[in-house]
Amino acid sequence: MEYIPAKTIITRSKRPEYWFGTEYNMNIYKGCCHGCIYCDSRSDCYGISSFDTVRAKENALMIIRDELRRKTKKGVIATGAMSDPYNPFEKELELTRHALELCNAFGFGTAIATKSSLLARDIDVLTDIMEHSPVLCKVTITTSDDLLAKKIEPGAPPSSERFALIRELADHGIYAGILLMPVLPFLEDSDENIREIVCKAHEAGAKFIYPAFGMTLRENQRAWYYERLSQLFPGEGLAERYQKRFGNSYECRSPRVRQLWKVFDKECQEAGILYKMSDIISSYKRPYRMEQLSLFDC
Repeated sequence: MEYIPAKTIITRSKRPEYWFGTEYNMNIYKGCCHGCIYCDSRSDCYGISSFDTVRAKENALMIIRDELRRKTKKGVIATGAMSDPYNPFEKELELTRHALELCNAFGFGTAIATKSSLLARDIDVLTDIMEHSPVLCKVTITTSDDLLAKKIEPGAPPSSERFALIRELADHGIYAGILLMPVLPFLEDSDENIREIVCKAHEAGAKFIYPAFGMTLRENQRAWYYERLSQLFPGEGLAERYQKRFGNSYECRSPRVRQLWKVFDKECQEAGILYKMSDIISSYKRPYRMEQLSLFDC
């Protein structure tokens, strides 16, 4: 493991209401080894060289401890925005686990985004945090097909294992759901895929699904993505279809976005699954707001 210097790790969120109501961001690792062909974090604008190599921030736990100690306002700390906090190295290093223990000790909540079933290891810490602060677990699933997932996310666990992770989290009373993003045009944007994901999410006890029916492409990530499409799906002309449909556009919405929303809305309504950001934030934070109001009334 290569360690890189860092002056700060916990930063203030600019728009908490826009992204799951999290007040802070925390990234202990840099880079990712899931190898997902669509990852926007590979783009030049983020300045992450050798993105597919995972590196850890030097003295991360000491920095996190000192930063939490100095903060006067409690809140929910998000992790997993730029690098999966449960990469394979985390199993031995336990940096994410110890960071969560610090969040618990200093009275902060957490919102975790991951593709890894290693998250289940830390259910004990998450349940401790839930005693005083909100906990939100977001598991990225973009296809219900394990074979397709293996192609486009070669280093990540299969989708079926991620649904099982949600089931385990839900069984422990942890507020968990799905990041259904990106939904890749011409590969994952079928009614069948959306229905299957919502169905399996419901069976797993997911509280929410937050979707994006499309993807983003910019700078060197576009060339990387097109190259991988040609290698993984030879003879299907997918790269050419993207170029013809989207050109150099940053936002590449599925041509079927309206139909997908109709299907998604209907399935979620019937399953009782939330998908609007404001509803998700309100739902997972509500018990703690009610508790604060009760204390205030006393």
